[in-house]
Amino acid sequence: MKPQVTAVLFTILFSLCCWTASAQNNDSPIIDAYISRQARREQGEEYREARKVVVGDVTHDGVPETVVLYTIESQGGRNLYIQYLAVFTPRNRKLSPLTHVEVGGKSVRSVELRSVENNSILLNTMSYGPNDPQCCPTVKGTTKYVLGGKTLHEQKQKAAKRR
Repeated sequence: MKPQVTAVLFTILFSLCCWTASAQNNDSPIIDAYISRQARREQGEEYREARKVVVGDVTHDGVPETVVLYTIESQGGRNLYIQYLAVFTPRNRKLSPLTHVEVGGKSVRSVELRSVENNSILLNTMSYGPNDPQCCPTVKGTTKYVLGGKTLHEQKQKAAKRR
């Protein structure tokens, strides 16, 4: 490859990486506000320590989106939690919410956000076996979500063996 082309590609990639890193830091208040509004609507609160954020292209446009897994608990004072996956897209140098979907929760399954690869959001799952108590799902698995328009669609994977 010619040195000029290599330099241009490096500059573009470096700029994109820097923008992504600064966007994650600068956009945290936008993500916080989005989740806080939802928590208020559900009369719950976010379990902030469980929030996970990854960056990757899910819209097939070459521009990375910010993907957030977050948990809202104690809805209406109940002993409940629901896990959500949200996608934020960059618009005018700021993040803007694109969509969100419920992906897990008490008595449903527990999920862990792994990464964004090949335009898919990858998650590890722990589902409930027939004799599992509500506290302790034991069936390991994986799943992925893909974006179709403004909707996240699950493409289920096979469950793994119990631990």
